[in-house]
Amino acid sequence: MGYTVSKRKDRETWIVRARVNGQRTQRTFRTEGEARQYALKAEAQRQEDEFNGVMGRKPKYTFSEGLQRMVSEYDVRSQKQHILLVARWMDEHAPGIIIGQELLDATRRMQKALKEKGLAQSTINNRIQVVKRVLSLSYREWDWIDLPLDGKLRKPSPKNERHVYLSELELAELLEAVPERYQVERKVILLAMLTGMRRGELMALEPRNLYNGRIVLKPNQTKNGKPRVIPLSEEAIPLLESLPFATTRDRVRGAFERAREAIGRPDIRFHDMRHCYASLLASKGESLTSIRDLLGHSSLTVTSRYAHADPTRWDSVIARLPRIGNQMATKH
Repeated sequence: MGYTVSKRKDRETWIVRARVNGQRTQRTFRTEGEARQYALKAEAQRQEDEFNGVMGRKPKYTFSEGLQRMVSEYDVRSQKQHILLVARWMDEHAPGIIIGQELLDATRRMQKALKEKGLAQSTINNRIQVVKRVLSLSYREWDWIDLPLDGKLRKPSPKNERHVYLSELELAELLEAVPERYQVERKVILLAMLTGMRRGELMALEPRNLYNGRIVLKPNQTKNGKPRVIPLSEEAIPLLESLPFATTRDRVRGAFERAREAIGRPDIRFHDMRHCYASLLASKGESLTSIRDLLGHSSLTVTSRYAHADPTRWDSVIARLPRIGNQMATKH
């Protein structure tokens, strides 16, 4: 019983082998220092467990096992790409990592490496969220660990918030610039302008999502896993006569890129249609709580970026401002 460290002859890597309770395990590390540090920590943990009489009471699970269970039991389509990339990073830099403190340490190393690589903070946060969800499920659902560790991973707020808002006239010009051969894609782009829906949500629409002149998105069709109801204008309803849309993400992207180039606005992104929708609603006096629900935001913090576009809120403030000078005038 115990941990041994040895160097692989065929590769420049180090292996930590162990035999605990009759079971053999091994892990690979890039340097001798990492291997010996792991062996020391693992042996200390084993001795502590043996001393406390808890050896074998609760099995330990790997992050890979947690990912596999999460994918099999939950809808993770919105996280699919990030799950694959996190799994690849862990396989390369922390193979066989155990869910617990080791996983926290590895995730922080991943976070640092991605930042040094120049990835956007929002992208890094999406990768961190994959690990946080596995940790959360391990504690709250699967009873794999004894402590809630997901809260120990921070996701700094990204400082890349975009402020690209088009007027109704500019949106109309963009739509008009969509090439003639992209008729179906033009419908998708227009519907994005009229509903504020994400491209993935639009591409996943089916006839069953229509109900009494509204789009009803199921939990498995939204980014935050919550159902959402989106009202439709008279202009939007005819766009949904044939669902699902007979096109692909690439064709929609191509149509949009050609349209923005035609009007000389290469800075515009498809996702900006969502921001424009919210901004126009705010400018017409719609409340931020309504905009939050229409966009499917989890809180008003995200929606508050559109508050600047609501002039009516200043009218109500002006009506409540104190009248200092007038007070003296009434006494004379």
